[in-house]
Amino acid sequence: MSLLDGWENFYVIVGSSAGALIGLQFVVITLISGRPVERGEAQASDAFSTPSVVHFAVVLLLSAVVSAPWDGIGTIAVLWGLVGLGGVIYTLVVARRMRRQTVYRPVFEDWLFHVLIPCAAYAMLAGSAFAARSFARTALFIVGAAALLLLFIGIHNAWDTVTHLVFVQRHRQPEDELKR
Repeated sequence: MSLLDGWENFYVIVGSSAGALIGLQFVVITLISGRPVERGEAQASDAFSTPSVVHFAVVLLLSAVVSAPWDGIGTIAVLWGLVGLGGVIYTLVVARRMRRQTVYRPVFEDWLFHVLIPCAAYAMLAGSAFAARSFARTALFIVGAAALLLLFIGIHNAWDTVTHLVFVQRHRQPEDELKR
């Protein structure tokens, strides 16, 4: 019996959820694309919307990689370790983008869900890659926890972005635009 046996259902559910949420994110962006755009909103999108799609895509990638029929855990651990390191770097890029954009002033919750928790999830992936050879079962649970964490972060951030655009930005439009 392989160490990866028993994880199929978990990654089918998590990966399918991530894929569906990526699609839903595209639908929402398409639906709100007709509204007036403020100057600098592209920077805010890079800081707040794009990371959600990236987190969902990482969960989808992890689900595919872990579900593949590997002979052992060594290669797969290297792959998820590289994803984790890349994610930590990407989170630092997101932090820089959050500081530079001028449309919205991030509050603590934004820093928590866009930088701190994602960085922790990606660090869990990277760290579990080092532990995989000696503690394979534990490492697989850490990868599963990181995937779920990234999925929930993406859900939170996507919801937060959409509600901000719908409830806050819509109320900022001049009255004559709302009457059209």
